[in-house]
Amino acid sequence: MKYFFVLGNNPALSTAEILAFFGISAEETKFPIGNLVSENVFILETREKIDAGQIIKRLGGTIKIGEVISETNNQRNNILEEAKKLLKPGEGKFKFGISYYGKNKINIKPLGMEIKKYLKEKGISCRWVVSREPVLSSVVVEQNKLAKKGLEIILIKIPQSPFSKGGAGGFLVGKTLAVQPFKELSYRDYGRPARDDRSGMLPPKLAQIMINLTPTLSLARRGDNPVILDPFCGSGTVLTEAMLMGYKNLVGSDISKKAVDDTKKNIRWIKDKFHINNYEFKSFNKSSTELSKFIEPNSIDAIITEPYLGPQRGRVDYKKTKKELENLYGESLIEFKKILKPNGRVVMIFPVFQETNFINPSLNGFKIVNLIPEKLSKNNTIKLTDRNTIVYGRPGQKVWREIVVLEK
Repeated sequence: MKYFFVLGNNPALSTAEILAFFGISAEETKFPIGNLVSENVFILETREKIDAGQIIKRLGGTIKIGEVISETNNQRNNILEEAKKLLKPGEGKFKFGISYYGKNKINIKPLGMEIKKYLKEKGISCRWVVSREPVLSSVVVEQNKLAKKGLEIILIKIPQSPFSKGGAGGFLVGKTLAVQPFKELSYRDYGRPARDDRSGMLPPKLAQIMINLTPTLSLARRGDNPVILDPFCGSGTVLTEAMLMGYKNLVGSDISKKAVDDTKKNIRWIKDKFHINNYEFKSFNKSSTELSKFIEPNSIDAIITEPYLGPQRGRVDYKKTKKELENLYGESLIEFKKILKPNGRVVMIFPVFQETNFINPSLNGFKIVNLIPEKLSKNNTIKLTDRNTIVYGRPGQKVWREIVVLEK
């Protein structure tokens, strides 16, 4: 079976998350970015059916998941015939939409009109859901219940097809099974009782991605109980998202007592709101540079954290801030190495100032993990730094995030 994953704003990070989540190694990657079919679509082939509704709740970097039904050429009649196979109207007015993913623009209006005509001839009342963009957003799909009661037809342009002549390419045709739960993510972000906007807030989606970049945590799926530590726990976003993802052994620490108290409040809130009781949480009001004094050696499976990124407001002396952070991160990594299990990983954020100003702390025995196979990293969509890390941010943002994954 083939499934498509519509990626978020950072295709490199979304792709790395999918590969890690499904445990796909560089050698096993057969469908890089949907076989290079689109800038923001990843195609995954599996022998077993996947639960798209559950998986998309765990993937922070995926907007939609759906099933690829068929492949066809560029002929509109052929596309129409493949799209008709997806039409299974129920009772009441049938809603459908069409989204196209590809570099070259196409006019989907004739296809939509043909589908409406076809349904009308069958005596089926229908509504074609449209938007100003060539793709329907997850909000539009969710509000119109296209994935559950209606249908979102997905057309994905591919550069080569067995149906085409002269390399003209064709289309994958599929349907959306699930969209990102944007309401739940927003609720967890803005509804929690303890927030500290001044010190910066890690988005829940990014916390999910960071957790998924740690394959050792997949042991939890086999009944083990890995220990996750966030030594700069802040408001507890990493730990609360880990709770929701089913991890049960959590440790949070921060040099700020307020941060530790905020984490405790938010963990209790998640526990009550989502009825989670089977977990263990330990907290410490300590510096990250003295972790080995209160955490046993080789006892932590994964360290996932957004540390202090420097001043967030006012004029910043970047030279001074970089030196301070490099010292803090370097000393912290010394402690991380002592308490981390031999096969454990550190997923950590380094700040990038003014989009190009990177920091270079001593890694103290750790090595950077390249999350993207070489054949994928050659694709222009995949943007990596010179040290094979991924930068996350938006234009105009003062401090960007560099996602760094480390192993002993």
